[in-house]
Amino acid sequence: MKVNFEPIILMADDDADDKLMMKEALAENNINHSIYFVSDGAELMDYLHERGKFLLEKLAKPSLIILDLNMPKIDGREALGLIKSDTELKRIPIIVLTTSKAEDDIMKAYDLGVNSFISKPVGFSDLVTLTREICNYWFGTVALPKQ
Repeated sequence: MKVNFEPIILMADDDADDKLMMKEALAENNINHSIYFVSDGAELMDYLHERGKFLLEKLAKPSLIILDLNMPKIDGREALGLIKSDTELKRIPIIVLTTSKAEDDIMKAYDLGVNSFISKPVGFSDLVTLTREICNYWFGTVALPKQ
């Protein structure tokens, strides 16, 4: 996979096990991109707008956001709507990665501007395959806007 920049992945998910498995799946694929984690939509928005606990940190905008739908404070649906309606953030690709397979959630996510909707894999080996495919596609195949 050829990448002309240092990709940054931002994952918003309140499940500590899911975050750990994502980190391990990337490592299993020898994908060394920077990955940051937030636990809910409010933290996601604080990260993106450099406020709250992220106020004094110099964080680069993510190249890709992986977003769970069901989180406390601000859920993934609301966060998706906020990001895609913000002129400074709307070009950041967002993948919804969730346990939901509900047609309403799929339709709503695409209506709000999500780039991909993926149901979370059940097994770790499937997550390893999925992370490899995601990184190959988003950081090897498509052209992303510079942040």
